[in-house]
Amino acid sequence: MAVSSKTRNLLENLVREGSFKWLLGKRSSFDEEFEEMGRSPSAHKNWISELSPLANIVVRRCSKILGVPTTELQESFNQEASNSIKHPSRFARNFLEYCCFKALALSTQVTGHLAERNFRRLTYDMMVAWEAPAAASQPVVTVDEDISVGIEAFSRIAPAVPIIANIIISENLFEVLTSSTGGRLQFSIYDKYLSGLERAIRKMRTQSESPVLCTHRSSKGEKILEVDGTVTTQPVLEHVGISTWPGRLTLTDHALYFEALRVVSFDKAKRYDLSDDLKQVVKPELTGPWGTRLFDKAVLYKSISLSEPVVIEFPELKGHTRRDYWLAVIGEILYAHRFIKKFQIKGVQQNEALSKAVLGILRLQAIQELSSATPLRCEGLLVFNLCDQLPGGDLILETLASMSTSRELDRTNSSSAGEGMYSISSMDMVSNLFGSSSNSPRESGLVVGEMTVGEMTSLERAIKESREDYEKVVVAQATVDGVKVDGIDTNLAVMKELLFPMQELGNCLLSLAYWEDPLKSLVFCCVFTYIICRQWMGYTCAAILVFMAIFMVLTRFCSQGKPVDEVKVLAPPPMNTMEQLLAVQNAISQAEGFIQDGNIVLLKFRALLLSIFPQASEKFAIALLIMALILALIPSKYVILLIFLELFTRYSPPRKASTERWMRRLREWWFSIPAAPVLLEREKEDKKRK
Repeated sequence: MAVSSKTRNLLENLVREGSFKWLLGKRSSFDEEFEEMGRSPSAHKNWISELSPLANIVVRRCSKILGVPTTELQESFNQEASNSIKHPSRFARNFLEYCCFKALALSTQVTGHLAERNFRRLTYDMMVAWEAPAAASQPVVTVDEDISVGIEAFSRIAPAVPIIANIIISENLFEVLTSSTGGRLQFSIYDKYLSGLERAIRKMRTQSESPVLCTHRSSKGEKILEVDGTVTTQPVLEHVGISTWPGRLTLTDHALYFEALRVVSFDKAKRYDLSDDLKQVVKPELTGPWGTRLFDKAVLYKSISLSEPVVIEFPELKGHTRRDYWLAVIGEILYAHRFIKKFQIKGVQQNEALSKAVLGILRLQAIQELSSATPLRCEGLLVFNLCDQLPGGDLILETLASMSTSRELDRTNSSSAGEGMYSISSMDMVSNLFGSSSNSPRESGLVVGEMTVGEMTSLERAIKESREDYEKVVVAQATVDGVKVDGIDTNLAVMKELLFPMQELGNCLLSLAYWEDPLKSLVFCCVFTYIICRQWMGYTCAAILVFMAIFMVLTRFCSQGKPVDEVKVLAPPPMNTMEQLLAVQNAISQAEGFIQDGNIVLLKFRALLLSIFPQASEKFAIALLIMALILALIPSKYVILLIFLELFTRYSPPRKASTERWMRRLREWWFSIPAAPVLLEREKEDKKRK
């Protein structure tokens, strides 16, 4: 009785003090429910003392949706949850998640739930309550301040409804939604986003139910995801060879279709497959008149089923937003099917993977409508595109595939009890949106979402590790961008300074090889001869690596807290435009000379192999036979010793005269070898056009 009276007094105080003004500073969506609970004689029975007022209101709404009293919800949670999840320090938030997941799973089965403002407000209030679930929680906002939610609450509740967000891209989606509000999501923006999602769903449903490409789509039950080229102000052009045609471009969840525009209708559709393994390549491409590469507004599609690549252009006056969008959505379907093929996913899991791609495209369409004025990085909002770019993205996909299989086995072998511990799956969501029946009804528990109550799944851990690695990559890339310099001469100066230690090492070895200091060269030769004879080369290399590792560790400990030493480079004098052109011309001439010398060496070897100059070929063949006998009969350590002594004693005082004489004879023999003939043929014009 004491607890009941205390609860009732608390509710009466909330109503008397201004209907929740002490928490939100103004009348909110919770006020009417607080007033109703204050007037209800049974309100104290459904009040959970461990929860905050916000969380109690959200749990009360969930119980109404489920048609189950709050006390029964608490009892079922205590039966299904493990002891760690029910721990008093975690009870409030975990019980709130449990109620939210169960209520959302039931609410999303209602057709058109996104259009209902009550559903939108419910999901948002769940996030608000998640930030302050316990009775001891501090108020979320101060007086006279708009209510908002943070990234943790959004990333935990929003992915429970797969159409709103996915756990892999939830942080990127939150950053886009809060780009103008300082990292806190307000309900007005969230409501606009869900309204855009509802319009995107209606548009996609209408397109899929239309007779467009029905003969092509019927075999696999393909859904139309996007159509472009139907408006004259935004045409789509297909380039194949030297021909160009305007037309209508259609993307389904299995292929890309292009219908060339004729006088009054469209031509027969061309199908560019995205589902089969045809070594497809989809990448940005440059286009322009008469084969020039001027405008960065096109997508190239290439596969082994096509004789030549197809370029699809999206003309627009400024930028390449349309091209970037189409490149992202085409890539998303392609990557989804590659994921299916790689992990040999079939049946229910295959539909689940495609559903993730479909929902991602719907979310991208809604975001485009919401932030049409600002540039958007489309790849970051699509699951399979993002996994292709993130470091460790392959591990995320591997975890996603293994989770899907293991969850199916676990839920098949167990009863439907514990269903509230999981969020709804993407495939069930798509089935509800398009009005089709799911291959795995929720009663059988075959498919569940990636979110579980009070636990971090293996998928969430893989995503967390990948994002941490990505942050390191971003920091490293910032340093890379910061040290890039312009100008060939400046880059050569930087490279020369960086290679200075290697240059000094090379000069030292050359000094030893040319016996500039006979005593040092003699000691060097004796030491390495002994190492080679004792077969200690492996130990020597290992010792060098150990020395380098010790040097790095000592440098790390000695330089802690000290600024990083910068590479100091003496910048070359600035050059005007004419000097830069002359430098480029000189560099090109030198590069051409190196290529010519390389070609001459290759042609002379060809002449030797083909005996164009028989006398030189005979000597070359004899030399090859002698080398073959040495390699076959003499142990390898002695071969290495002979090569070492030959290289490092040829300029010693006893051998210097004979070495110079033999090198002269070798050069004379090399210059006497003719090059193999070369015949240049120009490609015929008709072949080039073909």
